[in-house]
Amino acid sequence: MSLTIIKSRKAVIGNEVKEAFVVIKNGIIADVLSSIDYNVDDKLIDAGDAILMPGIIDPHVHINEPGRTEWEGFETATKAAISGGITTVVDMPLNSSPVTTTVKNFEEKISAAQDQLYTNCGFWGGLVPGNEQEIEPLIGNGVLGFKAFLTHSGIDEFPNVTEEDLRKTMPLIARHGLPLLVHCELTSNEFGQNNPRSYQQYLASRPKEWEDNAIALIIRLCEEYNCPVHIVHLSSANSIEQIKKAKERGLPLTVETAQHYLYFNAEKIQDRRTEFKCAPPIREKENNEKLWLALKEGIIDFVATDHSPAPPILKETSSGDFRKAWGGIASLQFALPVLWTAAMQRGIVITEVSKWLSINPSKLIRLENRKGQIARGCDADLIIVNTEKSFEVKEDTILHKHKLTPYLHERLYGVVESVFLNGEKVFEASSLLQKKGTIILRQ
Repeated sequence: MSLTIIKSRKAVIGNEVKEAFVVIKNGIIADVLSSIDYNVDDKLIDAGDAILMPGIIDPHVHINEPGRTEWEGFETATKAAISGGITTVVDMPLNSSPVTTTVKNFEEKISAAQDQLYTNCGFWGGLVPGNEQEIEPLIGNGVLGFKAFLTHSGIDEFPNVTEEDLRKTMPLIARHGLPLLVHCELTSNEFGQNNPRSYQQYLASRPKEWEDNAIALIIRLCEEYNCPVHIVHLSSANSIEQIKKAKERGLPLTVETAQHYLYFNAEKIQDRRTEFKCAPPIREKENNEKLWLALKEGIIDFVATDHSPAPPILKETSSGDFRKAWGGIASLQFALPVLWTAAMQRGIVITEVSKWLSINPSKLIRLENRKGQIARGCDADLIIVNTEKSFEVKEDTILHKHKLTPYLHERLYGVVESVFLNGEKVFEASSLLQKKGTIILRQ
């Protein structure tokens, strides 16, 4: 049987960038060699001076299908993902309708995803008040873990849980060793906005204390039940110290932040620019630099987009009203170049970025032995990236269903040249070649 061999002078192998020949057989990395004698029948692909990396894993994506496919959908979301080098996404249990909180709804979700995937796609189950009887059946049907909100999710079908709800369900989730992902904000007071078009007033309306108090609660319950907990989209640097101490105590706690908290700063967001609205909000430069430091120190484990698109009318682009606008940022296609652009400005090397986008996310979804690294026995989900080439984000290059994104007209570094799923080339030079994504279910 002939082999596919990718030759690279700059392959990301663990913590190193080195010359390598990656040998692929039946969709799996059969070997990683420093030199090789190959047959004329073998297919040799030369990556040239570009970087060969593991495919990116984004475990925080709102695809919104079924039910709100006009917001996004499996085809458009995964098409955007694959063009940005993301070979695996994990779909959140909202903002689809129905939400993925029952086995019946999960089956509807799986059915909607069939034959639409450009990337591999897994699924989180949803944890809401009163669905504790669905937890183990959802696990049996293949969800990778569960997502819960401690504040209103923005979708009435997906209400937030209380401490009492968590006490009912965390022992069940812990029994199976799956992660509980938590949106950590405890809304203690409603802060008014005299000027709803002011970004600074929106920022003040969701203070860091909301996050800090919620994270303290989750750490306490994590310790009590020994339940693996993952804090999504951390934005408050004030919580870094309590997270660090929890990890030092050996708690099964992981944390992500998002690209927009690392790339943008509140000081530069103008009034009425509702494309920047998200929750928790993008905070001030000093705060965000502390997030960078925690990421470099390993206190924050990785970076995920929290891609949460909506039609422009729901983002209140005409009124510029932050109070009414949908809170969510469209960014899936630009996960790698956004992070790499900001990282290289800080002297951070590509191996660190690969750790934050591939290796560590694979651990959250319990697939670290299959995905997220270039190593023997792993799936041959690989990308070739020109990290020295830049591009401007323009509407005609955006593959999300809607073109509204705060990254529009930003100049980013990191052009994805080729993408391989299970050893097959599915994207090359801005051209989508074929749908080869598969549904990932927990075995």
